[in-house]
Amino acid sequence: MKLDSQLNYHMQAPENPVSTTPVVLIHGLFGDLNNLGVLARDLQQYYPVIQVDVRNHGSSPWIDNIDYHDMAQDIISLLDHLKIQSAIIIGHSMGGKIAMTMTAQAPERIEKIILIDIAPVAYQVRRHDKIFTALNKVTEAGVKTRQDATKIMQEDIQEEGVIQFLLKSFRQGEWKFNLPILINQYEKIIGWQEIPAWPHPALFIRGGLSPYIQEEYRDDIVRQFPQAKAWVIAGCGHWVHSEKPDAVLRAIHRFLNTDVGSCEKQKIS
Repeated sequence: MKLDSQLNYHMQAPENPVSTTPVVLIHGLFGDLNNLGVLARDLQQYYPVIQVDVRNHGSSPWIDNIDYHDMAQDIISLLDHLKIQSAIIIGHSMGGKIAMTMTAQAPERIEKIILIDIAPVAYQVRRHDKIFTALNKVTEAGVKTRQDATKIMQEDIQEEGVIQFLLKSFRQGEWKFNLPILINQYEKIIGWQEIPAWPHPALFIRGGLSPYIQEEYRDDIVRQFPQAKAWVIAGCGHWVHSEKPDAVLRAIHRFLNTDVGSCEKQKIS
């Protein structure tokens, strides 16, 4: 299902880029274009950087569908609008699945992809049910302030960092994401349809404490991304770019050959 209008985005380019190939940053579930801001602020010193709000998030259009095929096409349509023929795509979690789907729809237009703590698999565990419960309670209570919302959310969510992340999308009593659609189509979000092998560079960055990339997914990754490499960032979970941004950026720069740091890498295959 196509959008009626373009995705909301922010683009910034350095005066003397290392490469003119733009980097597109795609956030995850419940997020917006600011969520990967720590990466954008660094990368825009070297590359044109585009941050996007995916459909049903941030200031992008809300629509009664959140299928990966359509969300990938949204990004491709934005590249068309900006007259960009080739791009590097970086996605976290759900955004990573959007990036991977793009390689099936426009394989010749993706130079490299970087997937932050996500694998090309259908997950069997519902990890967000408590979050959905908390978000609904805030909505039903009709509260307007983040302070009041925090008190309600603490009944179901113990991780203060998760609460603060979610509250970044709380404005005057409204969520900046389409909560009913995210709940209704959650199985699509955690699901996955296998895609054809994409024989170009792919980097999978995993939080060492995160369950999202497991050894059992190795065959799935290599089958779909035969040039895949992996970095494990020790001591952090799913929001690895927020917990250890310097380590993530070192991995990204090594992979993109801007080489502003060093870290150990391992080949998946």
